[in-house]
Amino acid sequence: MELKSFDFKSMSMCKSVSMEGLMKFSSSFLDSKLMFGVNVAPSFCSHRGLLTKASYSSTSYDATRSFSKKNFLEDTFSYKINGTNHTSLYFQDKWLLDASDDEYGGVLVNSDRLPSDPDKFTFVLRASLSHWKVKGKKGVWLKLPLEKCDLVPVAVKEGFQYHHAERGYVMMTYWIPEEPCMLPSNASHQVGVGGFVINDKNEVLVVQEKHFTPALSGLWKIPTGFIHESEEIFTGIVREVQEETGIDTEFVEVMAFRHVHDVAFQKSDLFFVCLLRPLSKQIMVDDLEIQNAKWMPLVEFVEQPLIQEDDMFKKIIDIFIARLGKRYCGLSVHQLVSKFDDKLSTLYFNTVDDPNLNCQTS
Repeated sequence: MELKSFDFKSMSMCKSVSMEGLMKFSSSFLDSKLMFGVNVAPSFCSHRGLLTKASYSSTSYDATRSFSKKNFLEDTFSYKINGTNHTSLYFQDKWLLDASDDEYGGVLVNSDRLPSDPDKFTFVLRASLSHWKVKGKKGVWLKLPLEKCDLVPVAVKEGFQYHHAERGYVMMTYWIPEEPCMLPSNASHQVGVGGFVINDKNEVLVVQEKHFTPALSGLWKIPTGFIHESEEIFTGIVREVQEETGIDTEFVEVMAFRHVHDVAFQKSDLFFVCLLRPLSKQIMVDDLEIQNAKWMPLVEFVEQPLIQEDDMFKKIIDIFIARLGKRYCGLSVHQLVSKFDDKLSTLYFNTVDDPNLNCQTS
């Protein structure tokens, strides 16, 4: 009897299948198991389904442990076999996590196609790790959305580690080779900006924030903030000034930047001090962050006790005044494309032979 089709929803067909046809299917199935490193016990005529046991490394997994294997196999293996190699392709799609290769010899799991059931996830995760190990893959990136948070304990139990988390997901990683992990760490820095905005009356745009430490009580400071993801420094500071004070500005240059460590959850901080040219005059304070804002004479701003007592900020003021006197030239914006990645990058550097800068180095 030739095996034309096999529907695993009707397991009673096993009684009528000839040994020859059964062996053909068995051979195709066992060939496919080598593709993803799953050990299979070929007992075909049990109503429980095709597989009685699958294993990853030295840890065995009983597919009947916590969920109905019959339902699982019905969802997975209801498939027509017509004497072709569709079986291998079908099993590969269903028994492995959907993933794409990254450029460093690892894989990135498709978070949109993760199973929701933790037990199903355990099964396919172990099979996938075995397959990737045989294939010589290295790092595994597993992004678990908020709605799949039940899968996090499973991934941890299988050896995954936390990499980073955002509002809607947690990213986890797994390093396969028996060697030091080469996956990059999470972002190590946050990036802040501050804007010196000075008008034609030699007045500086200053603010007082609603939330501050007692040591900064009474201080009038320049507008500051953090840049967003995929935001340039020169556009970030223009946005921050506009949001806090309502003043539209034009970026001129980066005058200096500060680097400090262990400031936010043991991360480092880069803070860029920028010179801006005002394009409007009317101040409109952001009530959520800012208590007050105004135009303050430069001399009055510099003479504030809190600024005079701070060595770093005094140096920033010295640089600012030198820039106004054209004795110092900051870092201007130049956008270039690099052949290394074919992407447009922003390079900040000092140019002394550009007549449009109208400044000179000290």
